[in-house]
Amino acid sequence: MLIAGFLWAYWPTLVSLVQIWDREPDYSHGFLVIPLAGCFLWLNRERRPGFRLHWIGLLVIALSIGLRTVGIRFAIDSVDGYSILAWAAGVALLLGGGPMLRWAAPAIMFLFFMVPLPFRIEILLSQQLQSVATQISCFVLQLLGQPAFAENTTILLGDQQLKVEQACSGMRIFFGTFALAFAYIIFVRRELWEIVILLLSAAPIALIVNSLRIVATGLLYQNYSGEMARKFSHDISGWVMIPLAAALFGLLTLYLNRLVRETSPLELSELVNRKRSEA
Repeated sequence: MLIAGFLWAYWPTLVSLVQIWDREPDYSHGFLVIPLAGCFLWLNRERRPGFRLHWIGLLVIALSIGLRTVGIRFAIDSVDGYSILAWAAGVALLLGGGPMLRWAAPAIMFLFFMVPLPFRIEILLSQQLQSVATQISCFVLQLLGQPAFAENTTILLGDQQLKVEQACSGMRIFFGTFALAFAYIIFVRRELWEIVILLLSAAPIALIVNSLRIVATGLLYQNYSGEMARKFSHDISGWVMIPLAAALFGLLTLYLNRLVRETSPLELSELVNRKRSEA
C-alpha cells in the first residue's frame, strides 16, 4: 500500500528525474542510484530490526508531502526530488522507529545523488570547477613542454584555443566520484578517520581525472588533429573517466589498508613461551 501510494504521488517526479538522467550527461548516474540503494538494504538485511509501528513516521511522511507541495508550488524541482528522501525516512520510522531508520539511513542518504542540484548551486559549482580544471590542465601542459596559457576558462595552446566549457567542468565525474566513495563506505566498514579521508579525497580525484581529460585533448590537438581531439573529448573520454577515478580511489583505499594494520593482543604466557623457545 505504501509503495502504491508513493507511485501515485511521485510518478510525475520520477518521470521528470528519468528524463533529466537521460538528457543531462552530468546526471546519467541517476539510473544506478535506486538499484544500488536497494542493494545496500539487501546486503545488510541480516541487521534489519523487527517491524513495529511508530506513528511518528506519519508526521515525517506528512512533512515530505509538504516539501513536495512547496517544490511544485514554486517550481523548485530539487525540493520536489529531495522530498523523496524525507518520505523514505518517514516510512522507515513508521515501520520500525529509530532502529529501522538507522538501518536504512545509508541507503536513504544515497538517494541524494539521483536528484539534480539546485540550478544556482549547479552553475556556481560548474564555474568553480571550470576555473580550477583550466588552471591545473594548463600547468600540466606547460610541464609537458606545451605553449599553454590560461585566459579565464580558455587555454591558449599555440594556434589553438581549447575552451573548457560548462559541459567539460567535471560535474559528471564529481558526482560519480562522490557516489563511488559513499558506496564504498557503505559496503566496507571503516574507521571514522578513514571515512573522512575517503570523502575528502573525492573532490581532488574528480579534479585530477577531469584535468587529465583536458590535457589529453590538448595534446591530441597539438600533435594530431582537431577531429581526433573532439572525438576523444566527447565520445571516448566519458567511458574512461569513471574507471580511471575508480582506479585512483582503489589505490587510495589500498594505501589506507596498508597504512594501519590490525593487531591482536598477545597473552603474557604466549610471550613467555615464545622467548623460551628462542633461548
